[in-house]
Amino acid sequence: MSQISGYHHLTLSTDGAQEDFDFYTKDLGLHSVKRTVLFDGVIPVYHLYYGSPNGDASTIITTFPFRKPGVYGRRGTNQARTIMQAIPKGAADFWVDRLNGRGIDAKKITRFGADRVAFLHPCGIPHELVESDSDPREPITNDAQGIGKAHGIKGIYGGLVACFDRTAMDDFMTIALPLTKEADNHEGTVYRVPDANGVIQRVEVVDDRTSPQGTWTLSGGTIHHMALNTGDEDSQMALRAHIEGLGFTDISEQKDRMYFKSCYVRSPGGALFELAWTTPEGWARDEAPGEIGKTLVFPPWFKDRESELREGLEEAEFV
Repeated sequence: MSQISGYHHLTLSTDGAQEDFDFYTKDLGLHSVKRTVLFDGVIPVYHLYYGSPNGDASTIITTFPFRKPGVYGRRGTNQARTIMQAIPKGAADFWVDRLNGRGIDAKKITRFGADRVAFLHPCGIPHELVESDSDPREPITNDAQGIGKAHGIKGIYGGLVACFDRTAMDDFMTIALPLTKEADNHEGTVYRVPDANGVIQRVEVVDDRTSPQGTWTLSGGTIHHMALNTGDEDSQMALRAHIEGLGFTDISEQKDRMYFKSCYVRSPGGALFELAWTTPEGWARDEAPGEIGKTLVFPPWFKDRESELREGLEEAEFV
């Protein structure tokens, strides 16, 4: 029995906080789920969370906007490359028209038999909206932005990894995690993420032997990690022990992320994966249910630095 049930979230490092917020909440119609700061290190950087109104796992995209500290990375091979979200069947044309109408260059493409809308985040990170049938998740609607049930994003579809040799990823994906291989052809390899609710979510892996090595640190313009949902701590610890026992020892101890607990592991193809589960309090730990994502909140261990962090953050209006 797999210890994984779907994705938990996807995390990327972007550029400007305001353009990031506007892109996800206004262009894509997601909702603000949490506004906090980078928990690791000392740099004052926002950590912004977007997804369904209640912050359901498998809908969450999180970002670190790095414009103010000016830390930028390099997109390349041996790195997660594309953020993919699911949309209802037949919704691609709506999104092509909507995004182009809002000044975002978008086009319809097909890969692995699925119609997709391909476009870029303002900082350049590739995004795709993938038409996905048999997905029981309710579309994320946003009346203020003109997005209804027929077209709304349902949540995470997956992430695409570019690597020098995708065969090196196969044991990790099918034995360590483990995911189910669905396709392996000239386009790449597709792995299905187990999900107890039957939601279709995937990891796609493609060969790229010509691009430079991509950055692995937290740095603007790059995807940092893909988080898979273990549901609870016992499953997380069992999966962590299984992965480490196979010899994939580049795996972290458990880290407290306030709203969830995390372990991180570097795959042979370079992409960083996270094993995560939501704590019982979840997003309501520091904001009332129904009011999440409305205020800037800090973890208890930054209590003495709150004024310093506020002063160092980029100015933005999260409305």
